[in-house]
Amino acid sequence: MSTSSRYPFTAIVGQDDLRLALLLNAVSPAVGGVLVRGEKGTAKSTAVRALAALLPPVRTVEGCRFSCDPAAPDPGCPDGPHPADGPGGERAARMVELPVGASEDRLVGALDIERALAEGVKAFEPGLLADAHRGILYVDEVNLLHDHLIDLLLDAAAMGASYVEREGVSVRHAARFLLVGTMNPEEGELRPQLLDRFGLTVEVAASREPDQRVEVVRRRLAFEDDPAAFAGRWSGEEAGLRERVAAARALLPRVRLGDGALRRIAAVCAAFEVDGMRGDLVMARTATALAAWAGRTEVAVEDVRQAALLALPHRRRRNPFDAPGLDEEKLDEVLRDAAADDPEDEPPTPPEEPGGGDDDGPGPDGGGGGRPDPGDGAGDGSGGLPPQRTEDSGAPAPEDAPEALTGAEPGESGGGTPRPASAEQRAVAAGEPFRTKVLSVPGLGAGAAGRRSRARTEHGRTTGATRPEGALTKLHLTATVRAAAPHQRARGRSGPGLVVRRDDLRQATREGREGNLVLFVVDASGSMAARRRMGAVKGAVLSLLLDAYQRRDKVGLVTFRGREAEVALPPTSSVDAAAARLQALPTGGRTPLAAGLLKAHDVLRVERLRDATRRPLLVVVTDGRATGGPEPVALAGRAARLHAAEATASVVVDCETGPVRLGLAGELARELRGTAVTLDELRAEALTGLVKDVTDHHRARRAA
Repeated sequence: MSTSSRYPFTAIVGQDDLRLALLLNAVSPAVGGVLVRGEKGTAKSTAVRALAALLPPVRTVEGCRFSCDPAAPDPGCPDGPHPADGPGGERAARMVELPVGASEDRLVGALDIERALAEGVKAFEPGLLADAHRGILYVDEVNLLHDHLIDLLLDAAAMGASYVEREGVSVRHAARFLLVGTMNPEEGELRPQLLDRFGLTVEVAASREPDQRVEVVRRRLAFEDDPAAFAGRWSGEEAGLRERVAAARALLPRVRLGDGALRRIAAVCAAFEVDGMRGDLVMARTATALAAWAGRTEVAVEDVRQAALLALPHRRRRNPFDAPGLDEEKLDEVLRDAAADDPEDEPPTPPEEPGGGDDDGPGPDGGGGGRPDPGDGAGDGSGGLPPQRTEDSGAPAPEDAPEALTGAEPGESGGGTPRPASAEQRAVAAGEPFRTKVLSVPGLGAGAAGRRSRARTEHGRTTGATRPEGALTKLHLTATVRAAAPHQRARGRSGPGLVVRRDDLRQATREGREGNLVLFVVDASGSMAARRRMGAVKGAVLSLLLDAYQRRDKVGLVTFRGREAEVALPPTSSVDAAAARLQALPTGGRTPLAAGLLKAHDVLRVERLRDATRRPLLVVVTDGRATGGPEPVALAGRAARLHAAEATASVVVDCETGPVRLGLAGELARELRGTAVTLDELRAEALTGLVKDVTDHHRARRAA
């Protein structure tokens, strides 16, 4: 992308934290990269792509595909060895983008196995990690990237090198880059272990200030009308910011991180119960970079505070439904206490605006001496979907209240006038989640990699070999040698090498685990409205959602009550969003069970068209009652048989309680040709036979 067609970094309105985090990584790549979380349309990608123009040019060895520095070439470079101080050239720093659908070979590079076997030559084609060396590697929608690719990416970022191994052939090359990932939390979260590998995290959101939004639109339209002219108007600010980055890089080695600053960093990490030591290290590097950015040679209290706000929020998540964040009042208190324990240290000072320092140079927004952005700094910095909890302070309704009646109003002591079930009830807080046993889809699938059901995958145990269709990705060495061995004399083999032809190559077939589409169909009718029962039901569904998060599933949520069913959450990778919808779910009304099952059938039909390889698992959470309309029970039975006819794996979670039970959920499970479990049986310690039951039901159905 040419400079004139790239939106200028200094023209971005607001987003102070985002711009500051990117600039700190430009000053000190050792900070460890940036993860940008936020809603769509908030300039995440624009800011990252604009950053490349601010980086200093890179000197490289002529002809080296791995961008070795002529002054200090990599001794292990596959294109080497290079002579010290050899001829070199200069090029702009690269911004390399990793597509979500990229293969492992595209990321780390590809070895020509055929030449390696036949000629003993390490024929290596560099991947994106090599292209990004000494530049920026940008991953848009990093949360949608396959886990094994994220592991490879973060390992390379941590070690500064990439290792490629195929059947005993190994290649290593340097891979040091500024890693930037962007994601929309509504589309799914990253595992806490992966979040921890990003140095800084920034939450971005669109400004709610009309003046700032107007300025964003004005600048964007001007850029689209004439990109070159727009870039020219901001060239002065860009040059000034580029010079400031270079000056901060030069100053960085002289910045002193004193014992007082180190004690503050340790105190903050301990107070916020940050796991491991990576948070302390990142805070130290970030505070040092902040001091260099401000033109100082000593790390100050405000540097430590700002470093904590950028480096710690994503390291405090204790479970997948926790929203990242940091209590700033507690942070200030910890810093004051640390200063009191060390009287020689300077007292805490109020934090500067992001990108502080002297007023002469341009800040992160390039505003120094340039045009002020209307409403700059007004962004609220919020993001994510915190769970919506509604506390119920009233007396609990009877455990098995009749469907015609509901419990007392919240805050009543009981004995009040009951309300009809058609009235909508307040959302009830979910009970405590618990560990569940595995619900898996029987048979062998071929869906996206995950951790639930058996499937043919690119990673897992080798189960056989086949002829490759297209490019060879995983060589089955034994099968290849066995295929080539009978033809060696006819091919004129005379030396120790094996004569291998394309037709001899065999692809390894492997079996691992896939992620599934887990579609929850939840009964929110009046028959479920007893508060303790609905709290237990929500706790059970929340537990299954947590299990789905850990097993890399997509999830969807269908609810039914009153006269209809609705898709509360279309299938998505964001388990957080499903948990938020569940917490806010109201109850009341009749029980249109058939409508819920039919709505689920429609959802699954559409999803099969979108992704035929992802197998569904239907989880119906109900007491089995069906009311409203003519012949509600018969209609529910016919709807259930639609799912059975399409061999959809199904589990019915029976929510019926009390001494007298009608067993309607069990009847529904039989119509679905699935299995039924009670809420108590759903717990891991009690659910010893559930997976076997689900599998046995489907085996019996196939046999029939």
